[in-house]
Amino acid sequence: MELLNLPKHVAIIMDGNGRWAKKRNLPRTAGHKAGASRVKEIIETSGNLGIKSLSLFAFSTENWKRPEKEIKNIMKLLEYYLKNNSDDLKDNGIRLNILGDLSKLSKSLQEEVNLALLKTENNDKMILNIGLNYGSQDEIFRAMKKTLEDFIDQGKDPLTISQEDFENHLDTKGQDMVDFLIRPSGEYRISNFLLYQCAYAEFWFSDILWPDFTKEKYMEALDEYSKRQRRFGGINV
Repeated sequence: MELLNLPKHVAIIMDGNGRWAKKRNLPRTAGHKAGASRVKEIIETSGNLGIKSLSLFAFSTENWKRPEKEIKNIMKLLEYYLKNNSDDLKDNGIRLNILGDLSKLSKSLQEEVNLALLKTENNDKMILNIGLNYGSQDEIFRAMKKTLEDFIDQGKDPLTISQEDFENHLDTKGQDMVDFLIRPSGEYRISNFLLYQCAYAEFWFSDILWPDFTKEKYMEALDEYSKRQRRFGGINV
């Protein structure tokens, strides 16, 4: 499949793991494991296609409301993924970037995150953003506070803060805004994911559950994006 118009920044809400497991009379943890195994293929495909940023929503600020056992299993999977795939990310030119506040995560997971960040910090083929304890409203609030703090510390007038100043304090600093947001699982909302960055994103929703979101389905979604005309508030000429 030849794609003539690829997005620079793709965001994916990886949803449907629990329902995938339930349909198979399996525990929810089995769904999360199946979903985690899908991640590597989508990252590899994105890098090979030349996409510059891929943002994956792994764990939200609201997900702490889930049962403690499920949260622990998700965190173990995240830690396992980073421990076993950070070298591949490094070798494939992919730079890891974390969206969210890591302070609530376990010490061991924070250590794996920081090690992977260090290993991949000089890569420039693609940026892989992973949302960990991430919520867009929280990100915007943190960015606003940090921008104000920096201006006050530097003796600058906060009333002179520019849009660029603010965007430089977002978790996606230096990256393009989201062009294309994908959400499998049959839900039609973006669930507090990259609200600012998705201002003019194209959306693609599907009933496919995340563990079944294959490379072929991903290519179908990208093919649909390539045929859309984006106007950014203007009109087609």
